[in-house]
Amino acid sequence: MAKEKSRFSNNINIKNRKARYEYEFIDTYIAGMALKGTEIKSIREGKVNLMDGYCYFSKGELFVKGIHITPYAQGSFYNHETNRDRKLLLKKKELDKIEIKINEKGLTLIPSRLFINDRGLAKLEVALAKGKKLHDKRNTIKEKDTKRELEKIKF
Repeated sequence: MAKEKSRFSNNINIKNRKARYEYEFIDTYIAGMALKGTEIKSIREGKVNLMDGYCYFSKGELFVKGIHITPYAQGSFYNHETNRDRKLLLKKKELDKIEIKINEKGLTLIPSRLFINDRGLAKLEVALAKGKKLHDKRNTIKEKDTKRELEKIKF
């Protein structure tokens, strides 16, 4: 019998590529997510969009908003809401440090990567970031182009 390929995967690594272009990352943190119902099944299928996501504090707790997790196809009426706010799970010391930095320096906290760790838990990598100006974005594009040209010359 041929081995059947499963639609669920533990090798999930979903990146927010636009974030590196729009923001300059200062520090990154790995947080757990409080998920409900069929959300983990949709994540294992890779049906997640991080583009519009951002993090905010509410009563000393950290939440992520704007992450779109597509409803699970076989979920029936047990399915989850697609764009609900999800609580991020970090240690209290890390939360306090992040909140102080966000309030003082005008930094923001954005989701940069969603992955499943070796224990099978969904983790969200959030980055403490500062928005880039237009000239910084142009410099980033120029650096990528020169790096690409150097790679072509080597081969």
